[in-house]
Amino acid sequence: MSKPRHYFIYGLHTLQAVLERCPERVLNVSIALAKPDARVSRLLAELERHGIALQRVTDKQLIKQLGEVNHQGVMAQVRPPHIGDEHDLLHALAEVATPLLLVLDGVQDPHNLGACLRSADAAGAHGVVVPRDRACSLNATVSKVASGAAEILPFYQVTNLARSLRALQEAGVYCVGLAGEASTSLYACELRGALALVLGAEGSGLRRLTRETCDGLAKLPMHGSVESLNVSVTAGIALFEAVRQRGEPPIS
Repeated sequence: MSKPRHYFIYGLHTLQAVLERCPERVLNVSIALAKPDARVSRLLAELERHGIALQRVTDKQLIKQLGEVNHQGVMAQVRPPHIGDEHDLLHALAEVATPLLLVLDGVQDPHNLGACLRSADAAGAHGVVVPRDRACSLNATVSKVASGAAEILPFYQVTNLARSLRALQEAGVYCVGLAGEASTSLYACELRGALALVLGAEGSGLRRLTRETCDGLAKLPMHGSVESLNVSVTAGIALFEAVRQRGEPPIS
C-alpha cells in the first residue's frame, strides 16, 4: 500500500506540536472559531509567520471532513511524518547508548496506537516499532490521541517483525514480550539495559512467532476479576517500570 501524500490532523495541541517541530509539513489550516482566544491568536500568528494558508470554515464543514470528533475548531492538511523502516531503526540504535523501544505486534485500533505513542514519548522511549501489514499506521486519529507524540517520536514500520526482533537482539537489545500466560512477573525482570518491550494486538496478544522470538516473556500481576488490560495501559505500565528501574541501583 502506497504512503498517503497527505492527511488531516485536528485539535489545537496537535497542530501546535507540528508547527513547533516541523512546520514544513503543514499545507493549509482551516479554522471554525468566531472569537479566537489567546491560544488561538498565538496559533494564527505562527501560521502567518510560516506563510501557511488559512481558511475560515464552519463547524459543519469540519464535521463533514473529519466526522464527529473533538476538533476544537481547527483542522490542518499535513504531509505525513517520516516513517522509518528496519534499516532506519538499526541505524538509529547505533546512536543510542541504552535504547528503550516499544514494539507493537499488530495493534489495529488508532486510539490504542495513539495512546501507546503518548506513553512511549512520556517515558522517553527512543521509538515505536510496528509491522507494515495488518497493523495501524499514523493517521489523524492517532495524532490527536497521541497529543503531539506522533509528531516527535520516531516511528518504524518493518516488513517482518520477527526478523527485525532478531536484528535487534544481534545489536544487543533484550526483547521482553508481555503475555498473560508468562510465569515471570514484569517486576522481576531486569529492564535496565538496551530493551524492547513487545506487546501484542488487542484481544489476540502476541503472535506465535513473535512470542517465540522474544528473549523472555513477562506478565503483569492481575489481582482483580479482569483477566487483562488494554494494550495501551499495559504499554504505559511496562514502559514506566523500565523507567523506574533505570533510575534505581542495579538489582543485586
